[in-house]
Amino acid sequence: MPSSIDALIQSLQAVGYFADRRLATAAYLALKLQRPLLLEGEPGVGKTELAKALAAALERELLRLQCYDGLEQREALYEWNYAAQLLHLRAAEGHGTPSEAEREVYQAKYLIRRPLLQALQAPAPGAVLLVDELDRADEPFEAFLLEYLGEYQVSIPELGTVRAAVAPVTILTSNRTRELHDALKRRCLYHWLDYPDRERELAIVRARVPQAGEALAAQVSAFVGRLRSQPFASAFQRSPGIAESVEWAKALVALDTLALDPEVVTDTAGILFKQREDVAALTRDLAADLLKPEAA
Repeated sequence: MPSSIDALIQSLQAVGYFADRRLATAAYLALKLQRPLLLEGEPGVGKTELAKALAAALERELLRLQCYDGLEQREALYEWNYAAQLLHLRAAEGHGTPSEAEREVYQAKYLIRRPLLQALQAPAPGAVLLVDELDRADEPFEAFLLEYLGEYQVSIPELGTVRAAVAPVTILTSNRTRELHDALKRRCLYHWLDYPDRERELAIVRARVPQAGEALAAQVSAFVGRLRSQPFASAFQRSPGIAESVEWAKALVALDTLALDPEVVTDTAGILFKQREDVAALTRDLAADLLKPEAA
């Protein structure tokens, strides 16, 4: 456990994650208070990466639950190994009573643990649980999470209540494709994660793509920053995230690019944008405007 917010910032930077102070404060309080942290923001701003960085910085196992429409409890919490249970019942035929056989098949050794249960039962120092893109799951699954988020425990009918031996560091992320319920939000600390400022994005590009020269890294961060700002952002459906900035820098290095020009920008637009309309919108004229020095 980092001793301060500054110590946490340094620990995250040591594993390649550059958190601003507001985000680091939210993460520090989540650790200190043992509360889940809900991160919302546009895709690609570093929500998932924070959980990975915390796991590395705290030297804890990372357990990831990727949410999707139709996600069921058994895929998130546990399910019984029915094949092994059936084999046990067949082997036990004629031995003992039916109630004894039933008790024997509902033992922990026949339990297949999924991420939520794994996180509760992780040995010290505990795990980091990432519940990724919770907004993609349906509302009943969200309601199912309330017991876990509020008390770090779950109920298994055949075994009873399972409580965390060590409270897991729990990070939930949402891209806000739908609004999450207030009951869930009340159980979490909350942080809206925005696009980074230019200096922080430059630090990220330098750390992730050290092969890029100083001038190229600065151009990449400045160009993407202007893309996200008005009036340019209104020309696109979705702005590039940090992940796209890093991938673009890698591609430019692979092309032996020393400095940006309109031609290389339009040729590599498919790395910055994933929508056909956005790629088409980044014309050479617009790229030239974005590359002009900003007015003082």
